[in-house]
Amino acid sequence: MNKLVHSAKPKALASEPVRKKARPQAKEPSRTNDPVRTMTGILDVASAEFAEKGLSGARIDEIAAATKTSKRMIYYYFGSKEGLYLAVLEESYRRMRSIESELHLEDLEPEDALRRLAAFTFDHHHGNPDFVRLVMSENMQRGQYLAQSKQIQQLNVPAISAIQKLYERGVASGVFRPGLDPVDIHASISALTFFNVSNQHTFGLIFKRDTQTTAAVATRRDNVVEMVLRFVRK
Repeated sequence: MNKLVHSAKPKALASEPVRKKARPQAKEPSRTNDPVRTMTGILDVASAEFAEKGLSGARIDEIAAATKTSKRMIYYYFGSKEGLYLAVLEESYRRMRSIESELHLEDLEPEDALRRLAAFTFDHHHGNPDFVRLVMSENMQRGQYLAQSKQIQQLNVPAISAIQKLYERGVASGVFRPGLDPVDIHASISALTFFNVSNQHTFGLIFKRDTQTTAAVATRRDNVVEMVLRFVRK
């Protein structure tokens, strides 16, 4: 009996299928292979995060999870949470100025150029509330992070230069009154177009008015453009 049991064991072992070693699976390509795409994705998500929660409330863990990256990768590209915040601010201004440069204001008559610029600024702010929130957040920080930027001054030079050129053309043609500061014109446009986004909730609650309906936005846009033109006209 013992001999039969012992002799059965080798047959059982021999009948087991020969297991092949599993080939190592190919690793998925790392996102670091496309750093531009990775950084753009991080900036997009971080922009929404900082706009919604501010610098102090935003969490790098949440940004990393939403972009399917890691904190380590974010710190590799941007150095720190504050570095990412500053990069978001710079990118927000860069995108706005980039679109602004495509308005071709120099090809228009001075009044038409100023009208297009004011309308564009209104539309940009209305369509990009995160930009407005980021600017509000940085003002709460007393501008201390933008003050560290090596790019922000140069990013805004073309904007003021464009206003100066169209204004000088308008003065030379007798359409605009002389003696105005291009930076002040820029400030007036910014103030009028910024308010409809930054103060929409408090203004709407106080005056029981929905300022964000299609009709209300269109009316406000027309009024803002007209106010800017009347301010500059001779």
